[in-house]
Amino acid sequence: MKQGYDCLVIGAGFAGAVAARELAERGGKRVLVLERRNHIGGNAYDLLDEAGVLIHQYGPHIFHTNDKRVFDYLSRFTRWRDYQHRVVANVHGKEMPVPFNLTSLELAFGKEKAAELEKKLLDTYGAEKKVTILELRQNSGPELAALADYVYENVFLHYTMKQWDQSPEEIDPATTARVPVFLSRDDRYFQDQYQGMPQEGYTALFQAMLDHPNITVEVNTDARARLTLPPEGGAPLLDGEAFHGFVVYTGAVDELFDCVYGRLPYRTLEFRFETHPVTFWQSHGTVNYTVSEPWTRITEFKYLTGQELPGKTTIAKELSHAYTGAPGETPYYAVINPENNALFGKYQAMAQSYDNFYLLGRLAEYKYYNMDAIAARALALCDALIKTGQVL
Repeated sequence: MKQGYDCLVIGAGFAGAVAARELAERGGKRVLVLERRNHIGGNAYDLLDEAGVLIHQYGPHIFHTNDKRVFDYLSRFTRWRDYQHRVVANVHGKEMPVPFNLTSLELAFGKEKAAELEKKLLDTYGAEKKVTILELRQNSGPELAALADYVYENVFLHYTMKQWDQSPEEIDPATTARVPVFLSRDDRYFQDQYQGMPQEGYTALFQAMLDHPNITVEVNTDARARLTLPPEGGAPLLDGEAFHGFVVYTGAVDELFDCVYGRLPYRTLEFRFETHPVTFWQSHGTVNYTVSEPWTRITEFKYLTGQELPGKTTIAKELSHAYTGAPGETPYYAVINPENNALFGKYQAMAQSYDNFYLLGRLAEYKYYNMDAIAARALALCDALIKTGQVL
């Protein structure tokens, strides 16, 4: 087989790295990983900035999961720092936990009024429940409807408009469902069983995962310059020769086919990094700006990483824009709706015309996945490939 490889993995983020390790180690395959960027780790890549602060180059990544298999698997390649992510919203200068919860309720309305509203919420929905903001807005009770209007206006509406440039009603329900009102005093952003940050950082985790004698990684390599997909389908070509092994593609599926049907819409993010001569600059690792400022949130990385570095800290102001494909832009979030799903279906059908060719990941599958979910999908795909040679 071309260059002695059994498998080609395109992309060295979570999807590609987990797939490469599984195919190499458990499957005994010789794997070539091609990565367009100059580093491994995908959007989870972290590095020391000029001030010596460990930052997440492509925005904050906090690991959390209820999937024991995924947690145990990744634990082979890193030790974990116990970190429970807490986020506050800056609402007209007052900080309150998000998702909006019973603590937020008291901060917004005062103890006496909050106690009345809390009783109505718990009587209606039950304790420790998560109620979506859109669901709460539909409640017929006047007091809860007024609460819903407050949360909708001050926590959700403007933030969502900044993030998606759409009203909540225009966005796919699966996306808006991710923003709940939590009827609890648990201020953590996630309630998953396993939470934490890689103790030495994400890049070190990926280095350990890809460190296997059966894996060859080439960075600064655009797979489209090496991989040819004949218009009639069949076997892909690697460096001009037919490649009959598995191909796991984790990049943007529309760009794989030169956007022949048009570009799939995404939202991209702009990060404005600032280093300040203080030990900490804000109260939490993440502060959301839900009613003011052009940015959606500010991240201060030292809270996340636990790095001890007195007298200086780095923050990132995060702004959302439509993805255009311009140099330097990164597609982050698929804009899910029936029209865009239909467009994706055309590209998916093209990919399926090639032998042993598998789409895996956010960009390849045009879906939103958390890190643990994509690791789980990569493990499941490799289970099938190793066991049967094809996806069942």
